[in-house]
Amino acid sequence: MDADPPQFGNIDVNESDIHTIVLSYLVHNCFKDTLESFVSCTGMKQPVDHMQDMEKRKRIYHFALDGNASKAIEMTEEFAPGLLEENKDLHFDLLSLHFVELVSSHKTQEALLFAQCQLTDFGKEQKYVKKLEDFMALLAYDEPEKSPMFHLLSSDHRQHVAESLNRAILAHTKLPSYSAMERLIQQTTVVRQCLSQELGKDGHKPFSLKDFLKS
Repeated sequence: MDADPPQFGNIDVNESDIHTIVLSYLVHNCFKDTLESFVSCTGMKQPVDHMQDMEKRKRIYHFALDGNASKAIEMTEEFAPGLLEENKDLHFDLLSLHFVELVSSHKTQEALLFAQCQLTDFGKEQKYVKKLEDFMALLAYDEPEKSPMFHLLSSDHRQHVAESLNRAILAHTKLPSYSAMERLIQQTTVVRQCLSQELGKDGHKPFSLKDFLKS
C-alpha cells in the first residue's frame, strides 16, 4: 500500500484557501510587515479588526522573549484583564522569567525579595515545588548560565513562555490559539502517523514530518 494514495492527485487545492491559511499564520504570529506585503501582493482583504490587537500582542510577545517579563505582565493585564488570574501556570512562568532576569543581572537581594513576595504562594501547590527549587538553585552559582539549570536562562525557554502567552491571549480574546496552518500540520501528522503504524506492519518506515518536508 502506498503512503500517498493516488486519490491525493484528484484533490483540488483552492489558491484562496492557501492564501487564507498563510494570512492566518501571519496574524497569529504578529508578522505585521509581512502581512501587509502579502495582502498587497495577493489582493486579499486586510483583517483591519485584528491589526491593532496584533500590534499589542507583538509588543507583549517581544517583551517576554527579551526577558522583560514585568512589562509583559503589565501589558497583558491591560490588554487581557483576568487572563493571568485564570491561567496560574502562565503567570508562574512569567514571574519566573522576571526572577531569572534578576539573577542573570546579579541582583541577588532583589531576586530573593521578589521570590518571597511573588513566588512563595506557588510553593503551597506541589506541582510548583520542584520548579521553584530549580529556580532558587540558580542563586547558588556565580555564573548561573553554567549551572545544571542553565536551560532556564536560555532563549529557547523564553520563546516557549512567549509563545504560550501569545496563544493564551488569543484564546482569551476568542481567537484560535493555534493558526490554521499549525492545526493542519498537527492533523496531517496524526493521520500520517496512524497510516504509518498500519503500513509499518509491511516494513514501511514510521512517518517523520521533517523527512516529509524534505521530500
